[in-house]
Amino acid sequence: MSREYEMIVQVTAFESSRQKSIEKACCEEWPFEPEEFSVEKNGNNVPVLTARAADRLCGGETEEEFTDRLAIAIWKANQSYCEVEVQAFYLEDLPYEQHVREEDDYQRLIKENSQGGKKL
Repeated sequence: MSREYEMIVQVTAFESSRQKSIEKACCEEWPFEPEEFSVEKNGNNVPVLTARAADRLCGGETEEEFTDRLAIAIWKANQSYCEVEVQAFYLEDLPYEQHVREEDDYQRLIKENSQGGKKL
C-alpha cells in the first residue's frame, strides 16, 4: 500500500561546505528537486536549508521511519549532527472543515441583513 505525502525538510546548523552533498542525499531519499532548496537564516542567524516535494510512502513505511531514513542520509552527507525536521502532510486525508448554508440559514441571513439596511 502506498500513501501520498508532501514532505518539507528543514536542516538547521549544517556545515555550509556540505550543502550540495546534503541536497544530493535528500534527492536520493525523496524526489526533491535541486532547484527547490533554499537557505535562510533563522532568528539566531543560523542557516536553515529547506525543500518540499510530494511522492508516496510505500511498503508500509511510516512517517517516523521516513524521517529516520532521511535524517541518517543527511547526517552522513553533513559528516556530523545537524537538526533535521520533517513536516509530513498526508495528502489523501487532509483536515478540512465543511461549511454548508441551508434554507433556514438563508432565511436567517436575509432577515439579519435586511434589518441592518444591507442587501445581499
